This record gives sequence, C-alpha cells and structure tokens, in this order.
Amino acid sequence: MLRRRAMMRRPMMRRPIARVGAAAVGTAVVVGTAGAVHHHQQKKYAQQDAAAQQQYDQAYQQGAADAQAQQYAAPVEQAPTADLTAQLQQLAQLHDSGVLSDEEFAAAKQRLLST
Repeated sequence: MLRRRAMMRRPMMRRPIARVGAAAVGTAVVVGTAGAVHHHQQKKYAQQDAAAQQQYDQAYQQGAADAQAQQYAAPVEQAPTADLTAQLQQLAQLHDSGVLSDEEFAAAKQRLLST
C-alpha cells in the first residue's frame, strides 16, 4: 500500500526559472521608468521655478533703480500755462463788469496763483 500512495502522489508543479526572472526584470523596468519620469518632472519644475525667480529679481532691481532715480531727481518748477492766463483774464472781465468786488477779485486771483 505504501507503494501505491507514492505512485499516486501528484508531482509538484514548479515554476520555470525563466518566468520568475522575466517577472523580476519587468518590475525593474517599470520601476526604472517611473524613476526616470519623476526625475525629468522634478528637473523641469526646478527650471521653471528658477526662471520665475530670475524674472522676479530683475523686476525688483528695476523697481529699486527707478525709485532711487526718482528720489534724487531735481524737482521741476511748473511754469504758468495758457489755462492759468485764460482764467486770470476771465476774472479780470468779471471784475471789470462789476460782478466781482475788489476783495473778491483779489481773493480769487490769489487762489489761482497759489495753485
């Protein structure tokens, strides 16, 4: 009887070694590809960040230079314009016609000249 059991036993199914190796190689390829893609994305984002930072630095330096130039610029005196002359003539006409008194004319003229 013992012999019969030994003969009836099913042989163990073994996986071929080539299959196991192929599965390991396939996994390594997938992992390697994922790593390469991740590295490429990180490099791309780092370059974009560096370019944005460079633009920010240039804008900051330009703004600082403009502010410094404006701070040390000599004030420009404004010359009387044709508009001011026209307003003074209109006041004179109102004074001559009697609409404005001498005090009102002087006050209005002083306001125009002080601005």
